[in-house]
Amino acid sequence: MKDSGDNPARPAAGVRLCALSEIADPGSKGFRFRVDSRLFAGFVVRAGDLLAGYIDQCPHAGWPLGFDDRYLTRAGDHILCAGHGALFSLEGVGVTTPCVGERLTAWAVEVREGEVFTA
Repeated sequence: MKDSGDNPARPAAGVRLCALSEIADPGSKGFRFRVDSRLFAGFVVRAGDLLAGYIDQCPHAGWPLGFDDRYLTRAGDHILCAGHGALFSLEGVGVTTPCVGERLTAWAVEVREGEVFTA
């Protein structure tokens, strides 16, 4: 899969994504950025003290993992690939087939004064 680091639609560090309160705990929220014909898709997962960002791409199949801010299982304890049902830990490591041991690509995010930004 192509490294999204060369994607001109990937937002630079310091871009405000949302208020932290807009992401349920546990919960997730997706983000899309477009520059010309290029698209960058990422999502943020929140669970307790954990806040992690990932590029919205299954490492096995290359398709988006979720839609409409739905990236977690109903219990909120795993990230779910909507395409084939693979589960990932909230830390982005595949725990079921066909993605066991594969990692989601991290997207650096941070919280400042109750707001979520790209890092």
